[in-house]
Amino acid sequence: MQVRGTPRVRRIQTVSLALLVTAGVVNYVDRATLAVANPLIRADMGLSLGEMGLLLSAFLWAYAFAQLPAGAISDRIGPRLMLTIGLSCWSLGQMLGGVVTSFWEFVGARVVLGVGEAPHFPTCARVSRDWFNIRQRGTATGIWNSASSLGTFLALPLLTGLMVNFGWRAMFVAMGVAGLVLAATVFLVFRNPREVDLTDEERAFLREGDAPGTAARVTWADWRRLFAYRTTWGMIVGYFGCIYMTWLYTAWLPSYLEIERHFTLGKTGLIGSIPFAFGVAGGILGGRIVDMLVRRGVDPIRSRKIPMATSLVATAVFTVVAALTPSDALAIACISASLFLVYLCSSSAWAMASVAAAANCTASIGSMQNFGGYIGGALAPTVTGYIVQGTGHFSMAFVTGAVIALVAAIGYWTLIQDPIPATAAKTSALGGLRAAE
Repeated sequence: MQVRGTPRVRRIQTVSLALLVTAGVVNYVDRATLAVANPLIRADMGLSLGEMGLLLSAFLWAYAFAQLPAGAISDRIGPRLMLTIGLSCWSLGQMLGGVVTSFWEFVGARVVLGVGEAPHFPTCARVSRDWFNIRQRGTATGIWNSASSLGTFLALPLLTGLMVNFGWRAMFVAMGVAGLVLAATVFLVFRNPREVDLTDEERAFLREGDAPGTAARVTWADWRRLFAYRTTWGMIVGYFGCIYMTWLYTAWLPSYLEIERHFTLGKTGLIGSIPFAFGVAGGILGGRIVDMLVRRGVDPIRSRKIPMATSLVATAVFTVVAALTPSDALAIACISASLFLVYLCSSSAWAMASVAAAANCTASIGSMQNFGGYIGGALAPTVTGYIVQGTGHFSMAFVTGAVIALVAAIGYWTLIQDPIPATAAKTSALGGLRAAE
């Protein structure tokens, strides 16, 4: 079945995706500034490795715990304002990073960055729900979610060029200014559906598959009752494993190549970016697979759950092979396959947010999922560091990640069963027995 919508809707979809991808790239480039400038910042500010570790984790913890309110606020005020506020906040935090004079000022700047970036992906999920038909949402999600790996891929050459030519402080400020310009562009160009005079045909196209009678805005009761469903907890547990694996590689891949594989710094910079290029492809393909399954008659929940669970199982296998093989080429190939698969899982997971709950709760349940994910993301660098410090090798850290990925896959498969109904139903927190269908 061909799904297109009117020319106006297609134009809005194209503009929306362009803005979301651009913002997502800026999001991930901004996250990487501290890691890229790590040696210069430590030398300039006299920071220890322990203090630098705290700086790196400050963003992740702030980002994780800001997820829960961020999603509810996004559902409440709408994507246009939430994207503008989030972009402005994280860009100001980025600029502050370029003018700090002490360690704790830098921690504060990273916290502001984390709080500002927290609403971005839940709000993107709401845009997919608002502006795309149910058979288009997977592809749309895959496109904007690919910005995460694309931003990581672009960050090293872009930030290194800025830092070498203008210094690390100017690099921070320049990225902050770029974000503020983008925030103004989003506010001026993007519109929520209620701000557009849509025809009945366009509204029917966008709302196909939505439960009738859903309130336009989320309430506290709507948000709170999401925790009473197995599906919510399955999304949280599963995404914990997905993002744990993502940050295992994001935080430690360069060090792994240098320490375990004895690559030179130049070779690490060249080879280390290859797996993230595969991540871009995986992110886009994940969304396409979801939509393909829906169009072939698979129900929306299973069309997401199948690629989410199977990709994590395969990720675990490739990660174990990478940990145990003596071949550098095979290790890089397996890591590339792992990142391809975790980004495929990530796109499918964000596509799940657009069908797992009522439209007015899309960003809310997406932020709950992302909260679980970034608890895993915050733990991955620390757990990996301690394992490598204790064993002298990365193999056990990789195997630990593989076990976590398998547990997450089981969580996806067993806990996610049915979409959460639009009206309250009496359920047990983990039993998920619904009093009403």
